[in-house]
Amino acid sequence: MSFCGELRYRIILTRNEWRAWLVQKCTSWADEGSNQCSAWKDEGSQQCAQWADEGSNECCDWAPCSWFCDAYYWVAKWVCIGFYWVANWVCQAWYWVAKWVCRAFAWVVYWILTIVAYLLWIVLWIPCHVFGGPIGPEGPIKHVFVLVLENRSFDHMLGISTGRPDPAGGWTSGVGIDAATGSPTTIDGPSTQTNVHNGQTFPIQAGAPFWLPVDPPHEFCDVQLQLASTSIVGAPNDDKCDYSGSYPSPLTLAGFVDNYANQANVETDPALKAAALADLGTVMACFTADQVPVISTLAQEFAVCDSWFSALPGPTWPNRFFLHAATSGGLDRSPSTAEIAVAQLDGYVFENGTIYDALDSKELEWRVYHGDAFPQVAALAGMDLITMATNYRGLDDLATDLRDPDFDAAYVFIEPDYGHVLTHNSNFQCGNSQHPLDDVTRGDNLIKYVYEAIRQSPHWASSLLVVTYDEHGGFYDHVAPPSATPPGDIEDPANNAHGFRFDRQGVRVPTVVVSPFIPSLQASGAANQNCNIVDHSHYDHGSLLATLEEIFGLDALTQRDAAANKFSHLLSLSQARTDAPWTMPEAARSGFKCDDDANNPPSGPNTPRAAEAGDPKPIPPSLRGFVELAAIIDGRLHPTDKPEIARRVRELGSAADAYIYLRRVRETLSAYRDRALAAGLTSRDARRRRQARRRAEQSDIRR
Repeated sequence: MSFCGELRYRIILTRNEWRAWLVQKCTSWADEGSNQCSAWKDEGSQQCAQWADEGSNECCDWAPCSWFCDAYYWVAKWVCIGFYWVANWVCQAWYWVAKWVCRAFAWVVYWILTIVAYLLWIVLWIPCHVFGGPIGPEGPIKHVFVLVLENRSFDHMLGISTGRPDPAGGWTSGVGIDAATGSPTTIDGPSTQTNVHNGQTFPIQAGAPFWLPVDPPHEFCDVQLQLASTSIVGAPNDDKCDYSGSYPSPLTLAGFVDNYANQANVETDPALKAAALADLGTVMACFTADQVPVISTLAQEFAVCDSWFSALPGPTWPNRFFLHAATSGGLDRSPSTAEIAVAQLDGYVFENGTIYDALDSKELEWRVYHGDAFPQVAALAGMDLITMATNYRGLDDLATDLRDPDFDAAYVFIEPDYGHVLTHNSNFQCGNSQHPLDDVTRGDNLIKYVYEAIRQSPHWASSLLVVTYDEHGGFYDHVAPPSATPPGDIEDPANNAHGFRFDRQGVRVPTVVVSPFIPSLQASGAANQNCNIVDHSHYDHGSLLATLEEIFGLDALTQRDAAANKFSHLLSLSQARTDAPWTMPEAARSGFKCDDDANNPPSGPNTPRAAEAGDPKPIPPSLRGFVELAAIIDGRLHPTDKPEIARRVRELGSAADAYIYLRRVRETLSAYRDRALAAGLTSRDARRRRQARRRAEQSDIRR
């Protein structure tokens, strides 16, 4: 922030703190006085009754004297008690009026400071903009865009695609310039690694299938099998295994094919099962440059990070939470039961909030662009209905919005379309998330769209784009995940199914950093160079937040991002380069078609099929997270009906039930958004609500 902007925001923060302190003091003082009134009334009433009883006992014992005496003391007792009751209500009324007068004074102070802040802003506007620069980050980066895709390891996506074919039939790793030393270096890609399953050896191979018949499992126990060769208990989807509290050692990296075979063997569709069992080595396969030309070109043109690890050895949900909050609040697996969904109807709350709360504290604008009706980021507490109406936009809006010279979002989180979850048996197909069950080229097209939208906008010269993945999705990577710094925040024990301490990072994931402030070193003359900058620095999802915090002047959220390395050193140019590619290559043609592709009928071995209204199959793991997210949104739409929502979610017995529920929530949410925008609600209205919620959360945590 500039000095002027920081001064204004400090006044605003002081205003909020003073009002909150005064309101609390007024309320506690009035409550204490009210309690004193009640205690005084009770004590006086007891004294009245005691005095009357003693007097009545001393009355003469002959009639009619005793009658008159007893009547006197009875009447006197109730007159006395009545006095104390009336006095109590007068006392209570006085404290009630005084409390609201005091609170009104707090609001007077609040508005005085508000006026002072805006008067200061008006007075300093010209000198601040002439001499101090615009409000926003002090450095050249004003807009940070983050695109997070699904379930791919580094070896699988970039280990070979950034290299060159070898005349002998193999490949050579990509060559670029080391970000730290400036010397030639090679990308840390795979070579001759293997896995063995049932006596058969499965080597690394170039040329991965564009989509898979079976989703490689990647829950906590699955990843432990992949990394440490420890067996799982029960069916693959049960996510049960022995875990001592410390991650097994050594890490063999020998269980990837074993794990995929487990899932293939329990597949209920005979054709898909046969296809998976016929190619168990698919999890060892790696894409070539002609299969994923967009992301491989970005990696070669800008900076590729070949030591970026997911946050924990587990699935999507906790890893994505680390991208937003540098913690998962103790969650170490996917939402797997209705009980978990019901327990989180208010959304996931983290002790220190999220990156969005931190941006709100600086009054910096942010947006979420999403391709799916149910973006996972909406599961965070604070993503209320007004926020979803004002700060959330469709993916199709990104390019149009960026053409606006006044585009003001400092941070943009981009979430893909997860596919036909509502209509095609929740198989993730026909989206653009690059989920293994979907066609990878559709996600490559999304990367192309996002890059070109930024590159061809007036904001390219002040932008940073990070393309990364939530976790590895069960695909092989030859680099063992290192130890990790636990977040150190308060955890919800109900979230922690395995007792994981978050002291081990997850499998390496592909990450590319794109900006006009990354120098072009392609002409540096290194032998066989085909890449630009290769960064071997150790990163994880906390590094994203640590770098954002550095750019925007924010405090660390947890010990994880506080300890994480930043990648801001990649932005070493003093002025934005102008030679960056205007467009990316066209995505490859895989032959996979969807029924919503223009003029293309559905095709492929795993062709989407419309979900039948009476589909009796149990809710599959891929759908459970969307059910939880829908329940959270449903709770926001109907805040007084949460017990009924909990009951309804518990009673969802089949996939068909889940589809019906998801469609109903989607339609209701869409109608709410239309009404909110028609009413003129803005992102500033949403921010005020989020700030109030965050203050209440912090108060609850302190108690």
